[in-house]
Amino acid sequence: MGISKIDRFLTEATVPDQDGDSSLRKDQLYGLYTSWCMLNQFIPATAGEFWSEMKARRIRSSDSRLRMTGAAAADYILATRPVLV
Repeated sequence: MGISKIDRFLTEATVPDQDGDSSLRKDQLYGLYTSWCMLNQFIPATAGEFWSEMKARRIRSSDSRLRMTGAAAADYILATRPVLV
């Protein structure tokens, strides 16, 4: 059985936020996920499906305890801050 798309996203695009002071908020984590999907040519799950998967992994929308990393992070940052381009 292969790794799920969500697990691959978490492995490739996030790292633990040990301090908890820079954790991704709900909208940021889903936005990072959609950027990751776009880069990998996947159709993203709906927000409801995504958060159901996060809940199953005990990742809370109010405090994800995750930071962004990798190519999806760069894509997300540039997409949300067009003045940087």
